[in-house]
Amino acid sequence: MTGTYESDEKTQAARRIAAWRAAERTLARRPGEATVGERLAQLAEAAGSVTDADGDVDIYGGGVVAELEKKVAALLGKEAAAFFPTGTMAQQVALRCWAGRTGNPTVALHPLGHPEVHERDALSALTGLRTVHLTSEARQPTPDEVHDLDEPFGTLMLELPLRDAGFVLPSWEELEELCEAARARDAVVHFDGARLWECTEHFGRPLDEIAGLADSVYVSFYKTLGGLSGAALAGPASFIEEARAWRHRYGGQIFQQFPQAVAALAGLESELPRLPEYVAHARVVAEAMRDGFAKAGVPWSRVHPEVPHTHQFRVVLPYPADVLTEAATAQAEETGTSLFGRWWATDTAPGLSLVEVTVAGPGLEWSADDVRAAVADFVRRLG
Repeated sequence: MTGTYESDEKTQAARRIAAWRAAERTLARRPGEATVGERLAQLAEAAGSVTDADGDVDIYGGGVVAELEKKVAALLGKEAAAFFPTGTMAQQVALRCWAGRTGNPTVALHPLGHPEVHERDALSALTGLRTVHLTSEARQPTPDEVHDLDEPFGTLMLELPLRDAGFVLPSWEELEELCEAARARDAVVHFDGARLWECTEHFGRPLDEIAGLADSVYVSFYKTLGGLSGAALAGPASFIEEARAWRHRYGGQIFQQFPQAVAALAGLESELPRLPEYVAHARVVAEAMRDGFAKAGVPWSRVHPEVPHTHQFRVVLPYPADVLTEAATAQAEETGTSLFGRWWATDTAPGLSLVEVTVAGPGLEWSADDVRAAVADFVRRLG
């Protein structure tokens, strides 16, 4: 029975990818849509514009990887940065290093933060750290919650934006106060900035000013920027030197990573400057979706946040996830318009399902009327 289920899942996944790939209109292209040949061609084209294509490949982190590290450190206003194969490893190392430096193995973070939801308890299993939670609500913590936490902690970790709460951010003033509250308790501040790139519009501040509030920052290259994989950890030079030693111990000293570095540099060149435009248009799309669901007579719907903080947001509808996913796939197959991807059952209430919406370059071509028309067509498919 399990084998049949897995086979069915693979068939449906292949169908979805084929539908997304063939769609002429979409709000954003998904990573799984490109073929191997297409990705290799993109990489070869990018190499000549973002680095010296005739230069040396990296060996254990030199060459173009070192170029990328230097560029990221400058963008974030930090003394140094180190490339990591995964964000999970980067954050494990960062929090381990801070625990050693502060003498406190406790990390204060949100229970919806990436280490708690997506890393299989690695903080405790691998590093011996423990976590305490600032709030159980699906929002960013408040400065008062940091100030009033009833036990000491060595590091405050803030995920910006908090993806599993709906890509939400605090206000700039709240972020400043959160960092001040942590330091008043003799703690350091680490930003899980996997998607920090897209936060400048909401905060109204450049990247280096945002990152300047934290002692260390992790950023991703495949989220938001469309890279192949990889991440960077940025902070004080001595801290990054220590992080490099732990990266080696964790198995992250990879022989060659120049394809990932080239793809990351390409994303920084082509996508990073456009993100404010994506965020602004995501707000147009979100409002049009909310209006479209209301006009289509859906008994209940939610677009969260109502005004997106980044170029990503959530839509929640009162239908089973498989019904919504089938409608989304059929719409892409039959009309060439891909409005939504795969839907998931929510953890908060039975009968509700959610989807994450990203607005990127292809989405800029959609007017509010285009969005409303696509929503109406999608709802008709729900029966």
